[in-house]
Amino acid sequence: MYVKASTRKTKDGQVIRYLQLAHNEWDAEAGVSRTKVLYSFGREDTVDVEGIRRLIGALTRLLDPADALAGSGPAGLTFTESRPLGGTFVLDGLWRRLGIDAAIRRMLTGRRLDERVERILFALVANRALAPSSKLAATRWIEHDVVIEGLDTVVDEACYRAMDWLIEVAPELSRTVYDNVADLLNLEVDLLFFDTTSTYFELDEPDEPVGRDEHGVLADNGNTDGPDTVKAAGFRTYGKSKDSRPDLPQVVIGMAVTREGIPVRCWCWPGNTGDSALIRQVKDDMRDWSLGRVVWVADRGFTSAENRRYLQRAGGHYILGEKLRGDSDEAKAALARQGRYKTVVGNLQVKEVKLDKDLADDRFVICFNPEAAQRDATIRQRMLAQLDEAIAGSDKLSKDKRAELRGVISTKPGLKRYLRVTPGGLLRIDKAAIEREANLDGKFLLRCSDPKLSSEDIALGYKQLLEVERGWRDMKQIIDLRPVYHRREGRIRAHVLLCWLALLLIRIAETTTGQTWPSMRDELQRLHLGTFTGPAGTFRQRTEITPTQRKILAALTLDEPSRVHEATPATR
Repeated sequence: MYVKASTRKTKDGQVIRYLQLAHNEWDAEAGVSRTKVLYSFGREDTVDVEGIRRLIGALTRLLDPADALAGSGPAGLTFTESRPLGGTFVLDGLWRRLGIDAAIRRMLTGRRLDERVERILFALVANRALAPSSKLAATRWIEHDVVIEGLDTVVDEACYRAMDWLIEVAPELSRTVYDNVADLLNLEVDLLFFDTTSTYFELDEPDEPVGRDEHGVLADNGNTDGPDTVKAAGFRTYGKSKDSRPDLPQVVIGMAVTREGIPVRCWCWPGNTGDSALIRQVKDDMRDWSLGRVVWVADRGFTSAENRRYLQRAGGHYILGEKLRGDSDEAKAALARQGRYKTVVGNLQVKEVKLDKDLADDRFVICFNPEAAQRDATIRQRMLAQLDEAIAGSDKLSKDKRAELRGVISTKPGLKRYLRVTPGGLLRIDKAAIEREANLDGKFLLRCSDPKLSSEDIALGYKQLLEVERGWRDMKQIIDLRPVYHRREGRIRAHVLLCWLALLLIRIAETTTGQTWPSMRDELQRLHLGTFTGPAGTFRQRTEITPTQRKILAALTLDEPSRVHEATPATR
């Protein structure tokens, strides 16, 4: 079946073309093929083009999608493949808008490295945001399953070399990225949130201890002979796990986040590094970032007196969580003060208490959440029931058996808190402990050095620390920070940097559009780029943009990708 064109000349000499839909039929009696007209379209200059499009659309719905695409093109055209385009297109647009591509190319000047290093690093970052995998699997993903402009294929050795170089320029690149993000989003950095997490490795043995400075960085090629600040430690080593996996080696990761949830920098330390000293390094690393007046917000692990003094240098201030349980005289005095709570937002109530000058110069704010108090009371009742069941009948046990039972209970902090041992060695529930804990239900205590912030701002500022927690959750669940498929320290650090850059692009997309990244990713990945080959050559054409995809692109102020991505004539 084909379109037949015929011509006729009018009296005034004008040539008119007529179009007909025809096909050839074999005349067995005559032994020849004859043309049969199925439909006449009339004059070519008056053809109903829109009607033809509707007819083609109706017919292609009867075909397989691949056959429909091939059938709508020129004769002999073959539809060879289709790859997702939308996700990488948006991430690449944000990557270029932040100037990361230009910064990397500038830092590559004079280096004997693959000129595609910038594209390779972007591809690895996009892989974390779209389809997290090992670096070896990422090379196959780049070659077969995605469209990366300027990078059709790459080998894993090139990825590793790019990661090794990334570690060398990490401080300079982090500063450049922060400056560009601050300009793009007009960031407010009067509050800077900092927290740490850990990630573990599925291996049996930790790294061998080597000499490291106070920042956890290798000192003098790992030699332990040096200043007193040099200590021996492995990078992947055992420590206090925040993933409930103390049986596996780990590393500690820190992240600084703005009040908008934008991660501005990340760090890595050996797995046995304690939280108390980390924030001092973070403050030093960001000292020259032109942050102006900054109030540091951190959790209870960073509230040591030395940390507080350090954060107040150069006019800085802090909002820190204070441990309610323990030997802190400040906490005991603050909780003992009477006063009336006032509601801030939702169920959050706050009460500022003033302590004697000889006890503390800081301001203390007690925060109370009635819903959390009810939840704490329910959990306590459940634990008391377990404890009562565990010690039931223990009076009839021998002294040694009771001591053994007591040892078992001591391994469970929730139950141990309410256990009392009588002078005669009997096990009882501690009613005084229950009363003390009930007084803490739904409460948390904050200390702040800034005299100008209101108690409401202190409480709300600390609540925004949840942005860091959300960052860790996305790092581990969306970007797949672990499992980590690397053994060398530099590669592990580079892997964390790639995850941070992926989280940065995701957060900017979410902040700008008001949508979550998983929903955006699913919608954008439906925008494909199809490849067609034929006698005339090869061309790549995207699918039609849906209204939802167009809305995302408009919110991010990104131009729509070209309809025809590439056209390559056939070589003779």
